[in-house]
Amino acid sequence: MGLGIWSMHFIGMLAFHLSMEVTYNTALVVISILPALFASGLAFSIISKPVVQKFEVIAGAVLIATGIVAMHYTGMAAMQTQAIVYYDAVLWILSVVVALVAALLAMFLLHYSRDRHGFSWSKIASAALITIGVSGMHYIGMLAARFEASTHHVTTAPSMNSSYLAYTVGIGMALILLIAVLSIRSDNKVKSLLDEYNRQFQSIIESATDGIVVTDAKGTIIQWNGGAQSLFGYNKKEIVYEDVRLIFPEARLDPSQYVEASITQKTLELIGSKKDGSQFPVELSIGSWETVKGNYYSLIIRDITDRRTNEEKISNLVYLDSLTSLPNRRLFNDRLRSTINQALESKMVLSVLYLDLDHFKMVNDTYGHQLGDQLLVKVADRIKSCIHKNDTLARIGSDEFVLLLPNTDDEKTQTTAQKILEMLSNPFQLNNEAVFITPSIGASLFPADSTDAETLVKNADLAMYRVKEEGKNNFQFFTSEMNELIARKSKIAMSIRKGLELNEFSVHYQPQFDLETEKIIGVEALVRWHHAKLGTISPAEFIPIAEESGMILRIGEFVLRTACQQTKDWQDAGVEPFRVAVNISARQFSQGNIAEVITLALDDAGLAPEFLELELTESIIQGATSAISKMQQLKAMGIHLSIDDFGTGYSSLSYLKLFPIDTLKIDQHFTRNILIDSKDAALVDTIIQMARNLGLNVIAEGVETLEQLTFLKARRCNQAQGYYFQKPLLPEKIEELYLKVKTR
Repeated sequence: MGLGIWSMHFIGMLAFHLSMEVTYNTALVVISILPALFASGLAFSIISKPVVQKFEVIAGAVLIATGIVAMHYTGMAAMQTQAIVYYDAVLWILSVVVALVAALLAMFLLHYSRDRHGFSWSKIASAALITIGVSGMHYIGMLAARFEASTHHVTTAPSMNSSYLAYTVGIGMALILLIAVLSIRSDNKVKSLLDEYNRQFQSIIESATDGIVVTDAKGTIIQWNGGAQSLFGYNKKEIVYEDVRLIFPEARLDPSQYVEASITQKTLELIGSKKDGSQFPVELSIGSWETVKGNYYSLIIRDITDRRTNEEKISNLVYLDSLTSLPNRRLFNDRLRSTINQALESKMVLSVLYLDLDHFKMVNDTYGHQLGDQLLVKVADRIKSCIHKNDTLARIGSDEFVLLLPNTDDEKTQTTAQKILEMLSNPFQLNNEAVFITPSIGASLFPADSTDAETLVKNADLAMYRVKEEGKNNFQFFTSEMNELIARKSKIAMSIRKGLELNEFSVHYQPQFDLETEKIIGVEALVRWHHAKLGTISPAEFIPIAEESGMILRIGEFVLRTACQQTKDWQDAGVEPFRVAVNISARQFSQGNIAEVITLALDDAGLAPEFLELELTESIIQGATSAISKMQQLKAMGIHLSIDDFGTGYSSLSYLKLFPIDTLKIDQHFTRNILIDSKDAALVDTIIQMARNLGLNVIAEGVETLEQLTFLKARRCNQAQGYYFQKPLLPEKIEELYLKVKTR
């Protein structure tokens, strides 16, 4: 534009004829180019800014006008002739005004049309106004000039002839026009490519469901797609040229973070803020590129609310109990190990409580598992009300809970345990019915009992089992003696199988007497175990262990087969036939093939079924429907059935009329106390009378004195067994005893 203004001026000057010779000062001609170039460059620099204020448009117009005027009158000063130039002040001012007005109008038109692509009348009008301004200023300026001949000698600097100037300007303008045409054509191609790339870029980012935001190095938003609008709620006009911290208010987003994230290709997880003020988690991927105008950053933003929700659900499945939403075993162990590490550093104490609900299985069997689950939730709520927010309560089994009490000594531990016992002593309401449940609680202390997480839990568990063994519904600390007991239990459990293989188990028989005739009417088979290293082990010790390990099935079958074979051997030796009573555990009875096992034992021994009596515990009655079916099957085989330890279980008396039983066995606990406890005496009397009324046989266990025997005879009890008569004997002793009694 500057060269165009300059060329117009000098071509116009060459068209101006004077009556005298005119040459041009070469230096001034060249200098006259500079104002036009400088003014045009500054003006277009201003108008090309991304954001242009009105005062900047006016400043650009003033610069163009100043450049035109300065170029014109510098060019006039370059004329060398035998004349003095005078200017009419009014016309001179008018030339300046014309240049300024034309420049203002042209600049404003150019400003408002700069975002329009392709042909635009406003651009044509802007060019025309510049042309009018330059031409008008030139010819008014020439009109303002008055040349008067001078007789004084004019000193001339190095100059050029007007013809050379004409050729120079003409050739220069041709080159300028050629360069301009080529430049415009090249710019149009580049602009067309850029427009195509921009359209492709816009199409890509607008079709993306993720939010895409472009910022400069200062964090100013310069690009915003539809995905970002959907995420944050701002439209493009509202957010462009705003700070990116508007959508990430709590994040410290600065160029250093951008660079680090873009180089390492890491993603950032931030909290985004929507237009309505709500917040949500986002994942941010950052890319960067450099330009001559500085660094730019692309932010790809993804809403990870669903992912966070799913992660939380997965975490809950992994670390929380699905029923009570309490921590599960895995999370509890993590917290316990972490708390132990802190305690080791700070030298503080902590405790672990292991809690198991007593007789919870009965609740499930009575009310169903759904109500049982409701009870567990209520139990968890009550326990939580007894502990502090820093404590951890976890459910690690069906009815097993474990507590972690940080910074708690033995006194505080006992206080917490007592609170739990008292809280759970109140009844729970299930189906409008009051249900009572009690806990057994064991505790271990850190570091006194162990510094290892697994051992602390194990020791608390041992203490809880000791509470179970001693009557339940209580609390007890772990002691070192418990380790010795568990070690013995483990050794016994592992030795049972080997003991059976090495024939360490034997069967003794305790005679049963008719109280009227005082003759032997049968025997009860009782298992005994003499361990090679531990010596004689009481059934009271190894039977519960065998039931826990499942080895009671092997022991039970051994006793059954041995008793059947021995009874047959006695019969073959000429002993008058009598029944042998064999205890059947609940676990044996629950087997689906119990009838087959018994039939096979009888067949292998060759013993008739009527000489076998099976003693069943009251716990079998808990599965009443299946129990009746199996008992009827056994009864149909001709086997005698009795209920052992009657009165100690939780059965309903109504089952007595349903079960096909022959005998009730009064538990030895009642028998031993009939002379010292009136209630026990009343219970024994009631059982005997009830059995007689139901047509059942009654046998009393644990008879040890003549007074007890006299009491039972007076109540018309049918049979008895106990140390008063005989202790359990080896098979050969039974044969001797029978023959001895028979000869009396």
